[in-house]
Amino acid sequence: MIEKITSATNPRIKRLTALRKKAKSRREEQAFIIEGERLYRDTPREFLKEIYMTEEFLEQKLGGTAQELGGAAQENITIITPQIMQKISDTDTPQGVLCVAKMPSYDREDLLGDEKKENPLLLILENIQDPGNLGTMMRTAEAAGVTGVLMSRDTVDLFNPKTVRATMSAIFRVPFLYTDDLVGEIKRLQTENGIAVYAAHLRASKPYDEADCRGACAFLIGNEGNGLTDEAADAATARVHIPMQGNIESLNAAMAAGILLFEGARQRRI
Repeated sequence: MIEKITSATNPRIKRLTALRKKAKSRREEQAFIIEGERLYRDTPREFLKEIYMTEEFLEQKLGGTAQELGGAAQENITIITPQIMQKISDTDTPQGVLCVAKMPSYDREDLLGDEKKENPLLLILENIQDPGNLGTMMRTAEAAGVTGVLMSRDTVDLFNPKTVRATMSAIFRVPFLYTDDLVGEIKRLQTENGIAVYAAHLRASKPYDEADCRGACAFLIGNEGNGLTDEAADAATARVHIPMQGNIESLNAAMAAGILLFEGARQRRI
C-alpha cells in the first residue's frame, strides 16, 4: 500500500518544509524541492527521490487511486492531504504534486561541453540576487545553446523553489558551477581554454553585436542593482553594452543576458 500522511506534525512534513525554506538543509541533504505537474513530469526519473501528491492529483492526472497502485507503484509515492500540500507548498495554489529531487552535480570541465562542442558558450554570473532572474537565465541559457553557467558564491541559491520553477527544468540539463574565486576562474578560462569573456558594462564598452562570438566565448553579467564589481569587469577580455533609446539606463539582468546569449547563438549560425 502507498503510505498516507494526514498529520502536519509528521517528521517527514517538517523535513519537507525545511528543504523548501532553508538552503542549509538543501546543502546538507544534497536535495531540493520541485513542485507542480510540469516539473514533476519533466524531471528525469533518476533525480526523483520522493514524490508527494494528493489523492485528487493521483486520480485525475495519473488515472488511478492509491489502493489500485499499491505495491506495484513504480515511483516512491506518498499521499498527503490538500491541507498539508498547502502548508508545505511555495505557491498560493498548489497543483497537487511535490517532489524531493537529488541535486545535479558538475565539475569545471562539464561547463565546457562535450567533444562535439568546439566552441563553448558560457554564461558567467556575479552576485545575482533575484531567484526569478537566475531561473530565467538558466532557462534562456539552455535555449541559446549555452554549454555551462558559472556563478560567484554569493549568487542566490539555484535550488531556491522560486528559482527552480523559473528554470522550467533546465536545472537538470544545463551544467552549472559555483566558485569562490570568480575572477580567478575568468582568468583561467581565458588562459587555459582560450575563451573570450565579454562583460556587460555601460562604461568604456562597445555595442554587443560588435563582439566576435563565433569562437569560444562567455558573457559576464553582474548584480541587478550594482552591476559588476571592478575586479570582475577588469578581468574580462572586453566590455560590451546593449544600445538603448529613451530614458532607460539599463535592462533587467535576465533580459540583458538573453539578448547577449542569443547574439552569440546568432553569430554561430552564420
